[in-house]
Amino acid sequence: MPQSNKKSAPRCAALVGPYLSGKTTLLESLLFATGAISRKGSVRDGNTVGDGAAESRARQMSVEVGLASTEYLGERWSFLDCPGSVELAAEARSALMAADLAVVVVEPLPEKARPLAPLLKYLDDNAIPHVLFINKVDLLTGGQEARISEVMEAFQGVSARPLVLRQVPIRDGDTVTGHVDLVSERAYRFNPHAPSDLVPIPDTVREREQSARQELLEALADFDDRLLEQLLEDIAPEKEEVYRLLTRELAMDQIVPVLVGSAENDNGIVRLLKLLRHEGPEVASTALRLGIDAEGSTTVQVFKTWLAAHAGKLGFSRVWHGTVADGMTLGGERVSGLYRMMGAEQQKIAEAGAGEVVALGRLERAATGDILSDRSAAKRSPLWPVVPPPVFGLAVTAENRNDEVKLTATIQKMSEEDPTLVLEQCADTGELVLWGQGDIHLQIAIDRLRNRYNIPVRSRPPQVPYKETIRKGIAHHARFKRQTGGHGQFADIHVEIKPLPRGTGFAFTESVVGGTVPRQYIPAVDQGVRDSLLRGPLGFPVVDVTVNLSSGQFHAVDSSEMAFKTVARVAMTEAMPQCEPVLLEPILAVTVLVPSDFTSRVQRVVSGRRGQILGFDAKPDFEGWDEVKCTIPQAEMHDLIVELRSLTLGVGTFTYSFDRLAEITGRIADRAIEQRKSALGENVGR
Repeated sequence: MPQSNKKSAPRCAALVGPYLSGKTTLLESLLFATGAISRKGSVRDGNTVGDGAAESRARQMSVEVGLASTEYLGERWSFLDCPGSVELAAEARSALMAADLAVVVVEPLPEKARPLAPLLKYLDDNAIPHVLFINKVDLLTGGQEARISEVMEAFQGVSARPLVLRQVPIRDGDTVTGHVDLVSERAYRFNPHAPSDLVPIPDTVREREQSARQELLEALADFDDRLLEQLLEDIAPEKEEVYRLLTRELAMDQIVPVLVGSAENDNGIVRLLKLLRHEGPEVASTALRLGIDAEGSTTVQVFKTWLAAHAGKLGFSRVWHGTVADGMTLGGERVSGLYRMMGAEQQKIAEAGAGEVVALGRLERAATGDILSDRSAAKRSPLWPVVPPPVFGLAVTAENRNDEVKLTATIQKMSEEDPTLVLEQCADTGELVLWGQGDIHLQIAIDRLRNRYNIPVRSRPPQVPYKETIRKGIAHHARFKRQTGGHGQFADIHVEIKPLPRGTGFAFTESVVGGTVPRQYIPAVDQGVRDSLLRGPLGFPVVDVTVNLSSGQFHAVDSSEMAFKTVARVAMTEAMPQCEPVLLEPILAVTVLVPSDFTSRVQRVVSGRRGQILGFDAKPDFEGWDEVKCTIPQAEMHDLIVELRSLTLGVGTFTYSFDRLAEITGRIADRAIEQRKSALGENVGR
C-alpha cells in the first residue's frame, strides 16, 4: 500500500454489524494497536471502552453508540462503536451519518449474511462507503478455498455492491495462520496479540491468490476503461494505479473491500488501519456527499444527544468546516464545554478542527440531526434518517407513586437521547404506554430509569382499547327528583337511543317542542349523555350511537343544568343494557416486510393471530423482499415483532395503522370484559 507523507484532517469510522459480530472487541483492538490504551478490556469482564453504560455491562452488548478517539501515524481518528441489536438500529444509523465510512463487522459464517441485508441496503441507499471486515477468521473450517468462497457468495447475495476480496487466508491444517494481500501480493503470518510477520507466499495459496487477484482487478475494471484494456491485453497494471482505483471506487460506494482478521487475537488490525488511512474518504468529501455547505467559518452537526450525569446535556457532533472553540456561539447558543471522548471519559479541550468528533456542552435547544453554524440558526438535515415507527409497547407505572410526575418528564427527556422512545397517554385505558423497537429496547429504557434517574418502574402489556356499541334502539323515560330543603333538584326527559353505522361515532339531536325542556338545559342533557358513554354497560367507551331528546318536564324553581345533566346519565345507565350492547375490538392494517423465502411463514403467523391476508407483493425498492398486507386484531399484536424476528433471523418488521372496529362475541369477548373488570377493580355486567 503506497505511503503518503501528507497528513489528513481527522477522520471518523463507524463500526457496525449484527449483534455478537465483535464490534466492541474490534474497537479495543484498534485502540490497543494505536496506543490509545495500554491494555485491552473484554466484553465479558465489562471493562471495555465501548460498553461504559451499566445497561451494556449487564447484557454484555452495546446499547448506545460508544465514541473513542485515537491517533494513527500522526493522524487523528474517531471510532463510533454502534449497537448491533436490530432493536437499536436507529442509534447506529444516526452515527453512520457522521462517519466518513463504515467498517461492517461480520462473522465468517454464510448463515450470518441474512441479518446483514437491511444494514447494507441503508449504507447503499445513503451512498455511505463501507468495508467488510470478516472477524473471527479462526472460525473458518473445511477447505480454505471452498469455505471463503461460500462466505463471500453468501454476503454478496445480500449486497447490491460488488464485494472485492482484498486478502486470501493462509491455512495450516484447520487453522488460519495469516493472509495474503491481493494488491501488494505480500503474505503475513499472524502472531496472537502481536504484529504479524512478513513471510513468503506459501505455494499452497499461490494459485488461489492469483485467481482472487484477477477477480479483484476485473471488479475494478467495471469502473475503469483503461484497466479493462490492460486486462484484455494481459498487461499487469501498476500497483499504485490499483490503489488509486480502490480509493476512488470506495469513496463513491461502488465497491465493498473485504478484509479478514480476528479482533480477539489482534490479527489483521494493522492491515485494517492502513486501508482506512490510505483508501478511506476524507471529511471534505463526506461533507460534500451529505450536502453540508460551509455557511459560516464553522459548521458542525449533532449526531447523538447524551444526558451525562454530571456534565448535563452533551451533543456528540462532527465538525464539518472550520474550528469550534469552547465559548463560541453555534446555532444561536453558546457552547459551554468542549470534550473529546474516550468511552464514558471526557477530556476537555479548547478547540477542535474540521473532521473531529467532539461533545458540545449545554446546547439545550440543539437536537440530534441539527446542523449548527456560527452564522445562522440551527437547521435540520434533510438527509437525516427517519425515526422508525414503534412496534412494541409496555404500560409503565412508577413503583413509588410520588415519582409519577417525574416519570413522565424523565421519559420525555430520555426521548431526546433516543427518539425511537415514544410516550403515550392512552385516553381510553388511562395507561401510560412506552413504545419502542422491541422488548429489549424497552427493558434497556426501564433499566436506565432505575440506574440513572433512580425511578424504578413496573411494566406490563398495555390494555387493548376496546369499544362497545349497541345492536338495537330503545325509547326511554327517566326522571331525577331530589328534595333536600330549600331548592331541590328536578329534571325529566324522554330519549330515543339508536345504533349508527360502524365508524360514525356519536350524534346528539333534539326534537323538543313546546318548551317542555328549556333551551338552556339541552346542552346539559347532551353533556350528561356524553359523560355516560365514556363507560358503557360492558365497561368500555360507547361509539356509533345516536341519542335524541324528544321531550321532558322541568320545574321553574328546582330544575338546573346539573339536574338535567344527572337525569341524562340516569337515562343512559338504565337504557343501555336493554340495547343489546356488543363489544368492538380495534383491527389494524398491517404491512409486514420480510425476505421472500419467509413469506409463507408470515402468512401462517397472521392466520394464527386471527388475521386476514389481503395480499403480498415484491417490495419495489428491496430486491428479494416481500410486503405482506393484512389485517390483525390489536389484541393479537403485542408480541408480533418478537415472533416475526424469531422466524426471520431478526430482519422482519412491520408498520401498522388503525383500520376499523369489529364486533367480537363469545369467549374472546368474555375474556376482554373480565380483564376490564379486573382493571377497573369493580363489577361490570353484560
